[in-house]
Amino acid sequence: MFILAFLAPRAGGVVAAAEPAAEGTLGAADRAMARYADGEESAFHTVFAELEPRLRLFLQRMGCAGDVAEDLLQETFLRMHNARGSFARGKLVAPWAYSIARNCFISHTRSARTRMSRASVDADGVELPLSSGSSVEEESMARQTAQVVSQVLAALTPARREAFVLLRYEGMSVAEAAQIVGISEGALKIRAFHAYEALRAALARMETPLERQGDKSAEGVGAGGNQRVAQT
Repeated sequence: MFILAFLAPRAGGVVAAAEPAAEGTLGAADRAMARYADGEESAFHTVFAELEPRLRLFLQRMGCAGDVAEDLLQETFLRMHNARGSFARGKLVAPWAYSIARNCFISHTRSARTRMSRASVDADGVELPLSSGSSVEEESMARQTAQVVSQVLAALTPARREAFVLLRYEGMSVAEAAQIVGISEGALKIRAFHAYEALRAALARMETPLERQGDKSAEGVGAGGNQRVAQT
């Protein structure tokens, strides 16, 4: 069941920005974005430091190769700069930034010049539950699982992959993800359901041979023990 534990919901995530956030929930990046929108150029450094790694991983998990993710990341921050005056003060910057990054991704995939490979989802970006005291066998299983997950993500439709990434990797609620994508919560749930089912089936197929291998190893040990008993 170690493999299927990967599908467990993750805690955390950004807070919805449909309504002004309470002052206590605003982070450094949210306050910095408000200052940047008001003309304080130096505040951009705080915004960039907070969002750059998150948006980069989001684009990579959506299927962008390294160089493409870098280009779209730069385009995202450029659009944020150009639209900074429209940022609603008192709201969270992350949902706004994710929406812009998503629009950049969609524009790229619709371009006739796109060279994005659906097989470019990197297994290194797949996070799996591992404890600090994991055995070599568990670490090997985790690497195999990451490879399977990356293959399934690459094969998903962009819409289903997006729903899965926002919920599983970005830790958003259904309401938050639906707001960013611009669809109803019900439609978002359906997309995510299909993505989870594809992953669950692939991981279950992977787990079955491993269980059989473990059973055969146990049988071999038992047979060896019986043989030794017979010889004595």
